[in-house]
Amino acid sequence: MIYNLNRKKWIPIVAIAIVTALIPILITAFELITTEKESVVFLEGFPTSIVVLVLLYYLFLMILGASWFTKQIISLVRVKNERTKSELLHLKSQVNPHFFFNTLNNLYGLVGTDPQKAQKLILKLSDMMRYSIYEGERDLVSLNEEVDYIKNYIELHKMRYHKEIDVQLEVQMEGEYKVMPLLFIILLENAFKHGIENLHEGAYVHLSMKANNNEVVFEIENNFDVLQTKGEHGIGLENLKRRLELVYPKKHILSLTKRGNVYKAQLILQL
Repeated sequence: MIYNLNRKKWIPIVAIAIVTALIPILITAFELITTEKESVVFLEGFPTSIVVLVLLYYLFLMILGASWFTKQIISLVRVKNERTKSELLHLKSQVNPHFFFNTLNNLYGLVGTDPQKAQKLILKLSDMMRYSIYEGERDLVSLNEEVDYIKNYIELHKMRYHKEIDVQLEVQMEGEYKVMPLLFIILLENAFKHGIENLHEGAYVHLSMKANNNEVVFEIENNFDVLQTKGEHGIGLENLKRRLELVYPKKHILSLTKRGNVYKAQLILQL
């Protein structure tokens, strides 16, 4: 059905183009026949009124063609933007589900053993879900809001673990900046999921967020259990890479390195 509609839309355009191309051919053929000359100049010998009408006709067609072409370009850009927005919404909806499910499972166990801790976890989780649902739908949020979200995530993890973990966050910001929401959390989730989750002792995650001169540099380092780590590429990282391509084309650098039992990630954004 879509194909038929598009074909019908093109029929009058093709017809006009054919008629337009035939007009000078017919006029020239008419001049050759009536004047019996071997060669003629286009519209030679025609009344001035006819020449003006023909020229106005072609000028009108040029304006009409330019208008139609402009509309097609605008339509293509609009469709591309809509597809990009739809894809971004889909990618954002994939962020954090496993984290929320894991936290709810932990809450289930805490309700009976430590109700006070469970209450604190519920409040933290509620704040994070509110941010993820409502702020996550926006195109841009302040970098400070993203940092607060990261801090809540760290605090929530500290509350639910029964082991000592070393988590450090350094923040240096000069000025106010806006970024795509739920961007840095994917790298932090990976650090906890593949690092702290599998280590019984000596686990650490060190983070650094620096912003100045319209540039944001986010760095994260964590150790991990070499025997239990299957690989670094998952849905989360592929999600992050695609979102960066859509929103920050040629304005970002994402580097992921692994040396021994230490994993480092660096994300640089040009704003």
